[in-house]
Amino acid sequence: MIPRYNRPKIEKIWTLDNKFKIWTEIEVLIAEKLADIGEIPKPAAREIRKKAKFNVKEINKLEKETKHDVNAYIDNVSKYIGKQSKYFHHGVTSSDIIDTGFSIQLKQTGEIIHKELNTLIKNLKNKSIKYKNTLMIGRSHGIHAEPITFGLKLGSFYNEFKRNLKRLELAIEEISICSISGPVGTYDSIDPRVEKYVAKKLNLKCEDISTQIIPRDRHAFFFSILGIIGSSIERLAVEIRHLQRTEVLEVEESFNPKQKGSSAMPHKRNPILSENLTGLARYIRSAVIPSMENIVLWHERDISHSSVERIFAPDISIALDFSLHRLNEIIIKMNVYPENMKKNLNLIGELQNSQKLLLKLTKLGLSRQLAYSIVQKNAMNAWNNKRSFFDVLKQDRKLLKYISIQELREILQIKRKNNKIDWIFKNKIK
Repeated sequence: MIPRYNRPKIEKIWTLDNKFKIWTEIEVLIAEKLADIGEIPKPAAREIRKKAKFNVKEINKLEKETKHDVNAYIDNVSKYIGKQSKYFHHGVTSSDIIDTGFSIQLKQTGEIIHKELNTLIKNLKNKSIKYKNTLMIGRSHGIHAEPITFGLKLGSFYNEFKRNLKRLELAIEEISICSISGPVGTYDSIDPRVEKYVAKKLNLKCEDISTQIIPRDRHAFFFSILGIIGSSIERLAVEIRHLQRTEVLEVEESFNPKQKGSSAMPHKRNPILSENLTGLARYIRSAVIPSMENIVLWHERDISHSSVERIFAPDISIALDFSLHRLNEIIIKMNVYPENMKKNLNLIGELQNSQKLLLKLTKLGLSRQLAYSIVQKNAMNAWNNKRSFFDVLKQDRKLLKYISIQELREILQIKRKNNKIDWIFKNKIK
């Protein structure tokens, strides 16, 4: 991942140094259990634990000759172990180390994302409660509908990200897998007790049946969940972008005193952070299809999945971590303009209560079809001629046969409080 979207803590997980550290711990644990069950001498296991180390530059140099990264790694570590290195990587195959190590990296990544997601959920809840009763117009298809509150709007995102947290927890569990079963997954050259021991030490679960590799449906699930989280991030980012439009301006990203919005137009204050999140979400979702295609491999294994995983696994997880962190900053620092919300709420005036009038007429005995046609005809008249809905309605003699002018006035009064907000927050925003 380019430095612009990279945070140090998660970047470290995907360094070669961390990968080889994980591999080394797996190899050492394998040796320990092999010694415990009498497959290799115990002094050899102690020597491997004591002397096993690696040099990334040397491994890279060796790989140019071997054309095989694990063999280059084994040769390099063996040099430091010395005589007892003949018991290093004993009875296992490359995928035992690569895939178990990959599981750990994905688990480490998931835990960082989990923490950032938790923070976002708390921030959304706090803002939702703060603006619980801040009235604004609700929109469907981008068109004014009926009043909601800004707190309720944020409450929807709060619950969505709570669902994402549960999904992520399932994905982390799904990928926390150890597979040490030897060539083609038969345990013919490695005792199953070794896998169980390594899994316990590394806080992983043993694969049900490996095919030499950990089946890639697990990885597809993990990256699909990251894709869903990315889409949730984008949904909130797009909402902010819409609400920041000049003619709306109900919400705005923070704008630093020295910040510049345009190289040509000094007045500009653009929602660049939210737009950036939209772009990153597209990238995060791009891993979903390749991760699903990686499920389909030849027989017990091939390496067609390897190259794409080496590219997207670090980049996608890093991009998601960065996106969540950026979204947290936006939510914490965003400017909210209740007065503009109030102004926009009044743009269509009493028209926002057309449904209330429709329901009232049906209660008075009119068919829904007749009531709808009466209300719509008058609403379109008010809309097209920029007239007060109430003024138009009180001139409709057909309507006044069913309802009084005073009743009309009460029905069309613009809400100053949503009656069910307290109930929603008590029961649904926990």
